[in-house]
Amino acid sequence: MTIQVGVIGTGFGARVVAPVFAATPGCRVVDVVSARDDAGVVSLCENVDVDLICVHSPPFLHASHVRRAISTGHAVLCDKPFGLDANQAQTLLAAAEAADCLHLVNFEFRCDPTRALVRDLIADGTIGEPEHVQWTHLSAGSRQPLRAHGWLFDRQAGGGWIGAWGSHAVDFLRWAFGDVVEATARCRTTIAERPDAAGHAQRCDAEDGFNATLRLTGDVTVAIDSSFAAPVSLAPRLVIVGREGVLECVADARVVVRSADGRRREFETAVDGDRHLEPMRRWAEVVRDTVHDGIGPVGAPTFADGLACARVLDQLRAGGA
Repeated sequence: MTIQVGVIGTGFGARVVAPVFAATPGCRVVDVVSARDDAGVVSLCENVDVDLICVHSPPFLHASHVRRAISTGHAVLCDKPFGLDANQAQTLLAAAEAADCLHLVNFEFRCDPTRALVRDLIADGTIGEPEHVQWTHLSAGSRQPLRAHGWLFDRQAGGGWIGAWGSHAVDFLRWAFGDVVEATARCRTTIAERPDAAGHAQRCDAEDGFNATLRLTGDVTVAIDSSFAAPVSLAPRLVIVGREGVLECVADARVVVRSADGRRREFETAVDGDRHLEPMRRWAEVVRDTVHDGIGPVGAPTFADGLACARVLDQLRAGGA
């Protein structure tokens, strides 16, 4: 059986998602439509030959597109951040459960080889009981060159770096360590105005950086410092401190484990081009098999994970911009 895939979104959906599914054995991409093409979205969702609708529209359109896909009986893969906030995420989860449809959230980095390795090393006790996590991710992605104003810099539209990058970070923390018990953040907007498509300056009211502190199950503490508007990009660095050692992950490619007894182990993963591609390739295979079988493997992120993440993001956003 070939899984017929429809994609809503001509940004990440057209650039990464559609080509990956098109290259995945057992999948066929039927169409890619613009998130703002209402007629195209309706036509795609009403196509009875489609098995899976991938919603990669901006967050402020997630609710309408997910509901449309659910109402026409399709399995749904929705991008993150899942909806505008936890309240909306809750209604979408309830709608999917009422319709008894297969629902997934695009936390593709669970399939990143390096992050999967980090999780496995934590789980097998390589560094002992986890105590603290420090995560630094500084990117010049919206500053060099200056990115034009759009929904990403509009809080009401679901923009902001907490949703764009923080959602992946929160999902990894939940996946690797357990539930988030407490979360606070100090948000910042480094670039207050950006030109729109016509060259007119528009105010930015969504954060382009944040500092966060979290507490996880087992009393694991977390400190995050991240920006999308740094003057230069630095290799992201994830440090996990355990009772018996420290694990350091640099650039999502190199993992070094240092034990209290002086031992040192190093692992290297090749990263070729767009960092989304390899995780998305592996995730697409999981999605394909899930749609084919009608049930996902343990650990496949669903709308329930999207809701749990959204609740944490709401707490972080409360720090203000």
